[in-house]
Amino acid sequence: MMDTTEKRIKVLITKPGLDGHDLGAKYISRSLRDNGFEVIYMGLQQTPENIVSAALQEDVDVVGCSMLSGAHLGWMKKIMHGLEKAGRGDLCVIVGGAIPKNDVPTLKGYGVAEVFSTGSSVENIVTFIRQTMREPS
Repeated sequence: MMDTTEKRIKVLITKPGLDGHDLGAKYISRSLRDNGFEVIYMGLQQTPENIVSAALQEDVDVVGCSMLSGAHLGWMKKIMHGLEKAGRGDLCVIVGGAIPKNDVPTLKGYGVAEVFSTGSSVENIVTFIRQTMREPS
């Protein structure tokens, strides 16, 4: 059980681009809430500018991008650049969805903290976020 005096980790879940499949993002959002996280779900068809703006306005700890469209490299490069430009290049950004293993090093090179392919367990995502947020900055 979570200590109520401890600040809850705040996670922004978003669907960049024109991808209209959001079942996975909604499932992860609900699962993170069930595990004690504060979750903001932005919904479909978000631009990099909208995502960066929401991350800043909501003062989130983590941005989670659900990507199934195959356009993850271009979208994530823009999002990471936007966060860096806004002074939040240190923000923990995770990506989930249909991501080829060969693209993971490129995404991490952009500054993405971790990539969770389709079928990753919620337990692994929760554990990664909790461990990453406990690391000293």
